[in-house]
Amino acid sequence: MAAVTPDKINADFTRAVALAVDDIDWIQSPQPGVLRKPLDRVGAEVARATSIVRYESGRSFPEHTHGLGEEFLVLSGTFSDYSGDFGPGAYVRNPPGSSHAPHSSEGCEIFVKLRQMRQEGEPRVVCDTGSAPWQRVGEGYECIPLFEADDGSEFVALERLAPGGQSGGRQLEGGEEILLLEGDLTVDDRPQQALAWIRQPAGAAYALSSSGGARFWVKRGHLKV
Repeated sequence: MAAVTPDKINADFTRAVALAVDDIDWIQSPQPGVLRKPLDRVGAEVARATSIVRYESGRSFPEHTHGLGEEFLVLSGTFSDYSGDFGPGAYVRNPPGSSHAPHSSEGCEIFVKLRQMRQEGEPRVVCDTGSAPWQRVGEGYECIPLFEADDGSEFVALERLAPGGQSGGRQLEGGEEILLLEGDLTVDDRPQQALAWIRQPAGAAYALSSSGGARFWVKRGHLKV
């Protein structure tokens, strides 16, 4: 287990990145029993960061304020704070200025993004993706919309491709970030298996396909420079 989190990790947002999460070492946070796998990071302990975070059973983190917001997706276990308990598939956006003291009685893992929202005007969002209805995007392609900025600068969703499904001819002005939760994805000719994190910069052009089917969290538009 690594002991120190570097201040810069995948900090060049003009470059494409694809990581197998299982290959990343856990790093101890300042709080015992709370570990993290950093995916990208700019800053010291208070940082613009994207990470997988693990709370061991019975562990907690002191109350803190989200200066530029926090969003997370629960991957396993139950994550808790003053507003309730959130099980697998729960997606939460805590806006700038919000605060909480998170903990987990049974232990959990979450995908979390910190300090990546606008300074004002962000709503709080809570969605149980396990019970939310899927919407058809195209042949063999569905999504559960989670958030869309009023100015179109950010779109967040859970999406899935059926076996043999594809989404070709993608050229995204604001870039795209994917956490592959289940199944397989091929980004152009590069196959990825769950759990994988994939970031494509603004202006990238590529195709997505899945031989066996895929379910993934996605954010688009936020990497525009």
